[in-house]
Amino acid sequence: MHPRIDNHFSLAPAAIKAMMTLETAIAASGLDNTLIGLIKLRASQINGCAYCIHMHAEHLRQAGETEMRLYLLSAWREAPIYTDRERAVLGWTEALTLLPQNGAADEDYAEIAAHFSPEEQVNLTLAIGAINAWNRLQVGFRIQPVVKEAQHAA
Repeated sequence: MHPRIDNHFSLAPAAIKAMMTLETAIAASGLDNTLIGLIKLRASQINGCAYCIHMHAEHLRQAGETEMRLYLLSAWREAPIYTDRERAVLGWTEALTLLPQNGAADEDYAEIAAHFSPEEQVNLTLAIGAINAWNRLQVGFRIQPVVKEAQHAA
C-alpha cells in the first residue's frame, strides 16, 4: 500500500498549524497525559489507523505505560486494570468515535460527568475530536507507520 498523497501536511499548512495549536491547548489543559494517550490510542484502534496506533502506543510506552494495559485496551470493558476515570474516558471516546452507531448515549455522558468537571469534559471531547481528525487524514491518504526492522516479526 502506498500513500495517496506525498507530504500531505505540507499541502495545508494553515490547517495543520491550527490542528497543532489545538493539540498544544489540549496538552496544556491540565488533563492527565495518560488519559490523553489512551484516548488517542483507543480512537485510533477503532478507526484502524496503523500510523496513529504505532505512534501513540510508542508514546504511552515511553511514558511508562505497561505492555499489558496496551494489549488489553481494545477489550477494556472486560479488563480490570483500568481505573473508573479511565473507563469513563474510554467509554466517551468510543461513543464519540462511533457517533453514528451510538449517538453519544446518556449513559456514556453520565460516566464522564461523574468523574470530570465541565471544563475537563470539553477538553476531553476536543481531544477525541482531534484524534479522529488525525486518523482520517492518515487513513484517508494511506499513511503507514515507520516500523524499525527489529520490530518486524520474522
